[in-house]
Amino acid sequence: MTVLPADDLTLYARLLAARQSLAQDLLTDPATMARGLDRTYRYRPHVRIMAEAFAGVLRGEYDRLLILTPPQVGKSTLVGEWGPFWWLANRPSDDIVIASYAADLAEARSKAVRQLVDRYGDEYDLHKLRGSDAVRDWRLESGGHLRAVGVGGGLSGFSANLIIVDDPHADRAEAESPRIRGAVHDWWSSTAAARLQPDMGAVVCVQTRWHLDDFAGRRLSDEGRLEEGGQWKVVHLPAFADPKFGPDPLGRAPGEPLTHPKIATRDSAALVAWWNKKKAGSLVRDWHSLYQGDPQPVAGALVTEELLRDIRDVKTKVEPQKIGVAVDPSGGGRDAAGIIGGFLGEDGRLWITHDWSGSMSSDKWSLEACRLAYDTNAAFIVVETNFGADMALLVIRTAWKQLVDWGEIPGDELPPQIKPVHGRQGKLLRAEPIAQQMIQDRVRLRGLHVDLEREWTTWMPTDPASPGRIDASVYLAYALLPIPSTGLQWAAPSGAMPASSMSPLTGRGTTATEVSPLA
Repeated sequence: MTVLPADDLTLYARLLAARQSLAQDLLTDPATMARGLDRTYRYRPHVRIMAEAFAGVLRGEYDRLLILTPPQVGKSTLVGEWGPFWWLANRPSDDIVIASYAADLAEARSKAVRQLVDRYGDEYDLHKLRGSDAVRDWRLESGGHLRAVGVGGGLSGFSANLIIVDDPHADRAEAESPRIRGAVHDWWSSTAAARLQPDMGAVVCVQTRWHLDDFAGRRLSDEGRLEEGGQWKVVHLPAFADPKFGPDPLGRAPGEPLTHPKIATRDSAALVAWWNKKKAGSLVRDWHSLYQGDPQPVAGALVTEELLRDIRDVKTKVEPQKIGVAVDPSGGGRDAAGIIGGFLGEDGRLWITHDWSGSMSSDKWSLEACRLAYDTNAAFIVVETNFGADMALLVIRTAWKQLVDWGEIPGDELPPQIKPVHGRQGKLLRAEPIAQQMIQDRVRLRGLHVDLEREWTTWMPTDPASPGRIDASVYLAYALLPIPSTGLQWAAPSGAMPASSMSPLTGRGTTATEVSPLA
């Protein structure tokens, strides 16, 4: 037997201690462990957020965690593969269930966990029990036990300290089937949840959203969010940050993109391009469900997706007769502004060409509205004045002057006229006539406008939110098409009286008063 010199023994002891210390440091969360053990693992800010939330479950801060992300951002690798290995390294005698919409997918996760045990288990004294070779059900010498099942599969005789639910719905067809969706909920209530143990009975679910009553939707409806006194800690990571979902877990500003394992974190342009590509290639409801985590009902909406697909038109050549921009400003408790551009064509149709809407303050939406008006050579800007006519006019005047001062608009460029409008009645009464114009093929969309179409196909009269894109497009339609108005009053500027000649826009004997933004 070779005997090492004393100096070598000392060095070896130090190296061994350092290795053991590193192994302990990696127990912090599953992403830290993955990055420390596998140099090919791609660590990104959104992965860190998910991993830290998982660590909160282990610490006992909450026992229900729901992670909502777009597809293919590494959530299943983190939670369904590294997660169980990390959990067993911390709690080697626990029983874990991995469930997915299909048994073979759950077994693939189980196989990946077992491979991690084979590769890195010595560092944490994790060793498979001899003879425990089945992928769907295997044990550790320390007492730990892992079972992989498809949603709907049996768990008789199996107790669970941790249940990981990884994508409980296969696709939209299954999620929208009341029968299949009901079977998922029944399985959870009668089979899976009944296996959880009192000393440690935690659940971590990762999924993309499909339906209002999918697994995540039902859990939140029945059991509530942690911050609202419910059970579930929710980590919602949409492709583009949106303040409607509350504070962003990554601290992103509205519209900022989600990071991606295969795109450098600092390459914002590439991230935006990637998510925009997914947006352009998705149906409106798929984009908002899968990528924004925001499924919406379709029955009872103002128009259908099929109708909007039918009125998309990028080929017909038509000469604009009058061009306009319409604005539904942020305000009244809402931070999103609707900014829609379009024109009345020689064919008598309204052509909607631009949607520059977004979450922005008055100093931002006024600049964007003026930029769009200049870019499209618009004759007017319609602006809704429910939350202050004088202020709305002032910010547009100020914005135009700023753009001239900054050199974005030539000093001799004639400014568009301003048409203040006041919505006196409800959104439904204003929007229904425009929906009818779409049905009658008097409105066309110049290309795909995902967010605008989503609002038209999902907004319900009972919704507390007031989507700005619908209102802005409605105001534009009333300004350009000869439609009898329902609940719109075209306002005069402060200190002026409206004209009394009959207008097809109002149906009340008042006409749209046009105001120069430089007046």
